[in-house]
Amino acid sequence: MARDISPIVKQSRREGYALHPKAHKVMAHKTGIPGQHANGRPTKPSLYLTQLREKQKVRRTYGLLEKQFARLILEASRMSGKNGLLPGETLLQLLERRLDNAVYRAGFATSRRAARQLVSHGHFMLNGRRVDIPSIRLSAGDEIVVRPKSTKSGYFSQIEEVVGNTSQQPLSWIKSDSKKLTISVTGLPKRDEAEADIKEQLIVEYYSR
Repeated sequence: MARDISPIVKQSRREGYALHPKAHKVMAHKTGIPGQHANGRPTKPSLYLTQLREKQKVRRTYGLLEKQFARLILEASRMSGKNGLLPGETLLQLLERRLDNAVYRAGFATSRRAARQLVSHGHFMLNGRRVDIPSIRLSAGDEIVVRPKSTKSGYFSQIEEVVGNTSQQPLSWIKSDSKKLTISVTGLPKRDEAEADIKEQLIVEYYSR
């Protein structure tokens, strides 16, 4: 399974956006992009560069490779005429509906990278079947449960501490129970429940060139 394993803090500095909780502390005292030539005279970014950086920021936030992301924006463009949403809003909805993102949003992991690892290691069951594919797309009515064998692990036996250390806010489309170790999908994500500082229209414009 292909994935981006480059340092998440370096990625965060490059995008000027904390892609992981641990990046906040580093970026507080390390400003600017990484690299030996990063501290040159700042220049006003072109429209293309602004679009590119926004695309990279969102792609890295959700942990997708370029081909995966390009396919998703194409699908979002095709779907937008049917669901009444703009292509950018559809894109964010598809990203939010990923299994690894739902695990993160439910508070069962402190980051999307950690959630992806939990899913990849087969700790969850989706509608009664063991799954290990982070990109599985969820729909209303889906039930995610931690596997009985995994509930005995040290991580899930202390999951309430993990949930308590996350900053996730309650969402309208998922309900989680840290005692029963379950996540229920009750609807579809709304735009205002995704990352607030994403400018999705820039991403659509980038792929429309």
